[in-house]
Amino acid sequence: MIKSTFQKIPSLKKETAAKVSGNLFDMEVTSKLARYIKPYRGFFILEIILTILVALLATIKPFIIQHIIDNEIANKDLPGLYLMIGSLLAVLVAHVIVSYANTYLADWLGQSIIRDIRIKLYGHIMRFRLSFFDKTPIGRLVTRNISDIETLSNFTSEGLAGILGDFLQLALILGFMLYINWKLTLISLCVLPFLLISTYVFKESIKGSFNMVRVAVSNLNTFVQEHITGMAVVQIFNSEEREYTKFESINKEHRDANLKSVHYYSIYFPIAEIIGAVSLGLLVWYGSKQVLSGEIDKPGVITSFIMYISMFFRPIRMIADRFNTLQLAVISADRIFKLLEDNEEIAENGTVEKHIEGEVTFDHVSFGYEPDRFVLKDISFTVKKGQTYALVGPTGAGKSSIINLISRLYDIQKGSILIDGVNVRDYELSNLRAQIGTVLQDVFLFSDSIRNNITLHNPDISDEQIWRAAELVGAAPFIRHLHGQLDYMVMERGGTLSVGQRQLISFIRTLVYDPKIIILDEATSSIDGETEELIQEAILKLMKGRTAIVIAHRLSTVQHADTILVIEKGEIKERGNHKELIKLGGIYAQMATVQFKQTV
Repeated sequence: MIKSTFQKIPSLKKETAAKVSGNLFDMEVTSKLARYIKPYRGFFILEIILTILVALLATIKPFIIQHIIDNEIANKDLPGLYLMIGSLLAVLVAHVIVSYANTYLADWLGQSIIRDIRIKLYGHIMRFRLSFFDKTPIGRLVTRNISDIETLSNFTSEGLAGILGDFLQLALILGFMLYINWKLTLISLCVLPFLLISTYVFKESIKGSFNMVRVAVSNLNTFVQEHITGMAVVQIFNSEEREYTKFESINKEHRDANLKSVHYYSIYFPIAEIIGAVSLGLLVWYGSKQVLSGEIDKPGVITSFIMYISMFFRPIRMIADRFNTLQLAVISADRIFKLLEDNEEIAENGTVEKHIEGEVTFDHVSFGYEPDRFVLKDISFTVKKGQTYALVGPTGAGKSSIINLISRLYDIQKGSILIDGVNVRDYELSNLRAQIGTVLQDVFLFSDSIRNNITLHNPDISDEQIWRAAELVGAAPFIRHLHGQLDYMVMERGGTLSVGQRQLISFIRTLVYDPKIIILDEATSSIDGETEELIQEAILKLMKGRTAIVIAHRLSTVQHADTILVIEKGEIKERGNHKELIKLGGIYAQMATVQFKQTV
């Protein structure tokens, strides 16, 4: 039965105990992100310039309006009025154009950077050891590569330039206000400390909730991905209600995490609006007194101040709002960079690139998926070029572990594995794997065409090679009957094909690469008797002149192997050919008695 993802998902409280930066910019994350901005530094500088222009054009408009009221209108200067209105329209048009260019460039820059990060992250994940995927939920990796990186795009498209623009606009507004009337400025902005304090409290309160949101999204993705993939198991064991209840619990955590941040916003923004209204009230009160006393004799001053007050509080509110974006981006970036720095890649120090002949040697090899728990213990054997070795034994004996080590899907802890006398770690990894063909028991097919599932988008493999391999394994007739033949679209995991057809396609996929070493992991266990007979002869032809290592539960498929290794509890208990092992009367003979109904 499928393991419940719910068991593996960390609670939000535990996960959010992790360090979350309270600073507007996490300098460590920002410095790492700067490496990805560097290739676009010219565009980034242009974005900064455009941001400065946007702030300048926005703050100059009230000043022009004040000038029009106090000079052209007051003096009934019609030519001057037309000139100033034309200037104001020019500023408005320039503001629209520059704002468009700034917004587009910021988003283009953000999307370009996340494209680079996503490509690097995906390439990094593809080089991970299989042991990493054994212990990491796939949904979590999907979250890192999709939604976390998408959130990170806001760091450049809305965060950096937006914060800079807001602070610059605040400075310019304050400068204009002080220049026009410093007393009115001080009275109007005397409530500013209250807004700054409330903004700080809001920032400190909300930063933890953002981390909870990201954890909740990751947990939700993990649960949904795994349970949809394993839906057949859920339904077979009538577990829909139990899994639905678990999903409800995870979804509730996701809702609560989002509502917590909404709660802080629903408190902060009304307070900010009230403080802004109080500031405007103080402006009207004190401005009226100055007008009545004759200290202010130009009505445009009050008009410009009303516009500036409205403009002044908006960037402060936007800074608080952008903190949401920045905190989510910082949290996502921290997760992404931790994954990028994860030292789970297979060590690729090998430089040997050569044509493999096919001799495989295990020299006192010990291996465990956990370093202190060996599943293979002191395994030694040598498969000469062109020989066929069979591995048999009970489930969990370590047979699959042996074949996984040949292609360096995992690295051993003790001993050495040699191919043609060269340690597998000394081979260039792609060169090594290109010459080893593997047919697994659990065939995975992508949601793509038959052709692409066979070639894996390798342009060097022609249709002629595909058909030749298909004829060899007897798969050509069923492929020709498919709509579109090689262009037939396989549904996810090959759901529209039978188990036998999927297995035949995996045979073709191996054959077209013309490997020197063939590994068959229970390759015919899922195929019916008629289909098995069809491909047995093709397998023998495939093995001819090649080294072959075969795992099988059906002893009938390995009777002709040069040597059979009987594996039990990670050790080689018996070795020899079929007749020798039958005469030995040991484990293999007992297995043969059960399967062949013969007396030994």
